[in-house]
Amino acid sequence: MSLINPNDTLERQNEKLLKIADSLMRRVEYGTSQSGAAYAQFERAALLEKRVRERTLELERTLDLLHDANAQLARANDETEAARRNLADAIETISEGFALFDPQDVLVLCNSRFCRDFKDTATELKPGLPFDSYVDRVSRSKYLSLPETQDRNAWAKMRRKKHTERRVMFNVRLVEDRWLQVSEQRTKNNGTVVLQTDITDIMRTERQEQAKLRDKQTRMIRATLDHLNQGVCIFDENAQLVGWNQKIGTLLSLPARRLRIGATFVGLLDDLDDEYEFTRGIDRGSFRRWAVSDGLRQPISFEVQRGDSAILHIFGRAMPDRGFVISCTDVTAEREAAQKLYELNEILEQRVMERTLELEDALSAAERANASKSRFVAAASHDLLQPLSAAKLFMASLSDKLDAPNEQAVLSKAETALEAAEQIIDALLNISKLESDGLSFDIRPVALREVFDPLRDEMGILAAQKGLRLRILDSSLVVKTDPSYLRRIVQNLLTNAIRYTDTGRVVVGARRNGESARIEVWDTGPGIAEEDQNSIFEEFRRLDTKASNNDGLGLGLAIVERACARLGHPLGLWSELGRGSCFMLNVPLAHDAELSTRNKTINASPIGLTQAGLIALLVENDPQLRRAISILIESWGVSVIEAEDAESALDLMDDLQISPDALLLDYQLGDGPTGTELYEELTRRLGRLPCAIVSAERSTHLRQETRRLEIELLLKPLDRAKLIEFLQSAALRAGI
Repeated sequence: MSLINPNDTLERQNEKLLKIADSLMRRVEYGTSQSGAAYAQFERAALLEKRVRERTLELERTLDLLHDANAQLARANDETEAARRNLADAIETISEGFALFDPQDVLVLCNSRFCRDFKDTATELKPGLPFDSYVDRVSRSKYLSLPETQDRNAWAKMRRKKHTERRVMFNVRLVEDRWLQVSEQRTKNNGTVVLQTDITDIMRTERQEQAKLRDKQTRMIRATLDHLNQGVCIFDENAQLVGWNQKIGTLLSLPARRLRIGATFVGLLDDLDDEYEFTRGIDRGSFRRWAVSDGLRQPISFEVQRGDSAILHIFGRAMPDRGFVISCTDVTAEREAAQKLYELNEILEQRVMERTLELEDALSAAERANASKSRFVAAASHDLLQPLSAAKLFMASLSDKLDAPNEQAVLSKAETALEAAEQIIDALLNISKLESDGLSFDIRPVALREVFDPLRDEMGILAAQKGLRLRILDSSLVVKTDPSYLRRIVQNLLTNAIRYTDTGRVVVGARRNGESARIEVWDTGPGIAEEDQNSIFEEFRRLDTKASNNDGLGLGLAIVERACARLGHPLGLWSELGRGSCFMLNVPLAHDAELSTRNKTINASPIGLTQAGLIALLVENDPQLRRAISILIESWGVSVIEAEDAESALDLMDDLQISPDALLLDYQLGDGPTGTELYEELTRRLGRLPCAIVSAERSTHLRQETRRLEIELLLKPLDRAKLIEFLQSAALRAGI
């Protein structure tokens, strides 16, 4: 229990303690008890006095601290009040209306100029007013002047919307033609500072300036025009002059008295001397009609020449007010430079033409040389094929007469050597044809099985001899290409794959690839290094240096590349060393092609010809080849009538007065008629007879000619099986 109320002030507590101490002292001094209890009470009183003294000292220190705190608080209040007064004085000295809203959009303070022009609202603007209330009061003020198309609620809505932006500036119109510019900016604590600036004087001055603008613009335009390097004149909608510069008078040689406000375009045009010549597709009349036209004027540009001294470029353009402006530029120097450039260009073109003619002569010489080379290769191939064909036929005739195995072996080797020579000559001839410009192809729908099936039989034997597995997959795709060249391409790729594959297999197949068929030839050969994959298509290039000439001279892939390029069949190659290679070519598919598949069974033996008694007319200008063919077919029981050329053949037919069962006609018969012309003459005399044209020429023209005459074409060297097939067919047609 405490003797002092702690809620009392320090002064009151000290006063109570003093009274308690005094009361205790009196009781001790005048107590009735004379015993030792009195002394004990004295001691307690002394101790109590000591505690009171200590408490008193603590209270005095606390009072001192309190007095210091009160003094500091008073000074802080004084400083705050002074700062507030200084801030109020500062914003009061601003010549603009100032107001500060806190982050909650509550008015903190404003100066007396804020909304001073809204006299019916200014008294209501006090700290604590929300921003929306401030906008409502201003929008209802009678001193606010709004357009007729805008009401006060719409203006208040617009004002609140602007307040959501971080930086705002707009003009407010007041009554009595006064204006305020209101701007808002955000403070760092997201408060808002609103400034109102009286811009009445500015707006009135601007209005006055606008009244003077026409005269001022006129002066500015004149000053600008005078500084231009071009002559300029401006006409109004009535084609009357309203502005010009001095340069226009100098360029056009117009007197100063004629250049005046109100001068007509027609009058100025008539003042131009007759020595001004209008060029570049326009004349005076057209220029006059353009200027006085009431419709929309299109930009106009032309040149006039004054004698031989000056060339002026005139440009005219319409203006929005239906007037027009005309500019005049002296382009004499530019035209002279252009003329010099033109002359220089003529000289350069002449030199280029001379150089071009030289290059054309060189190109023609190169083309003639290339054509000569091609003709030489074709002629040499033809001349080589003639004795080669005769040799093969002699060998074929001997094969039926030799029975000894060693003789048959020698004969077989000789035939192999002849076939190798034939392949080389045929390859050279094909390359020559593919490089010539006159080559044409027989493009038509071809079933891939017609290409694959014969190759399966022919190449299967070659693969079996090397112990390889050859697989040619059946395909039902129909492509659009030249069948003979496609067969040659696939055959060369197959031959190349078998030749360079020692073990494993070779696979040929076709798969649909969009609108084309991709023919692929895979092998398990040694593969081709990446740096060699381009060079393998060069002539006489073989990667296997140990291969003999009997393995080919490296012309197969060269023929493949040229044929694919001329046919437009993209050729591709994938290869990896040690794994094998894949050659692929894309051939376009033939849509809705009607193909008639012919299954021909060729009887490679002359069985039946001996008993047929067939008579054949053979016309061949090469004696050795003629004799070889005769010996061969006579060994089959066919009677042969020989002739050297067309004239002797016709005379022979007239003398013998017989009609042969078959015709074997060489195409090139010297200086006389060709084999096809001889056939037409024999047809007129003897009627249609089975005929085969024998030739080493592989031209498209000859193929088309034999197709037109509906006769066979047997290419040299003659194929024994095809010759037998023709004779058997002739025997059947003759009914023998």
